[in-house]
Amino acid sequence: MNSPLIDIRGVTKTYVSGSVETRVLHGIDLQVMRGDFVSIMGQSGSGKSTLMNILGCLDQASGGSYHLDGVDTLSLSRAQLADIRNRSIGFVFQSFNLIKRMNVAENVALPLIYAGVGRGKAHARALEELDRVGLAGLAKRTPSQLSGGQQQRVAIARALATEPPMLLADEPTGNLDTQTSDDIMNSFRQLNKERGITIVLVTHEADVAAYSRRLVRLKDGRVLYDGPSQEGLRQLNASHVEVPA
Repeated sequence: MNSPLIDIRGVTKTYVSGSVETRVLHGIDLQVMRGDFVSIMGQSGSGKSTLMNILGCLDQASGGSYHLDGVDTLSLSRAQLADIRNRSIGFVFQSFNLIKRMNVAENVALPLIYAGVGRGKAHARALEELDRVGLAGLAKRTPSQLSGGQQQRVAIARALATEPPMLLADEPTGNLDTQTSDDIMNSFRQLNKERGITIVLVTHEADVAAYSRRLVRLKDGRVLYDGPSQEGLRQLNASHVEVPA
């Protein structure tokens, strides 16, 4: 049997401020197989952003275990966490996080250069990924010369540059109009289907979550639902519960 790419068991997260302890996650169990496409939803304060930070090795759990691609992340140093982030995870954020002074190709090549790849090879690889997202002709433009949808495609190309097995997307359509959001989500679906890339995204929008095959809903730091997206969204609609930003 194949082992999960993501294997979280009994994960807790507690923030301490002086003498005050705030428990945000209460024993989360989550396994994600290679090639899965998962959406994580929840109201503000549900713990979804905290969970995303732990999944992305940007923060560490207070308790439980998290194995990413077979590696026990809770035993890693900061430098080791940075290394596994660069090798195993591609990040796509709501605000794109492109460097304004760099052109498109330089932005996409940046994680490769951080990984020690030579500039010539990194540039060639960047052009390949830009071609895959339909932006090969815009390589020399700066982010300010692109639309929001084009900037997000650049961010996706950058996330894929190191060929990670997984993409983590945090509200990837939050700054985009409806049509552009649909285009970006179709790009994610295509990447998942054709290249087998595991995708985990956080969203508060039901129409975005509908593109995924699996839905995980959080409430008060616990998993409320984990199953097929369409059934989970049907239950959400039936309960008349709104999921605010």
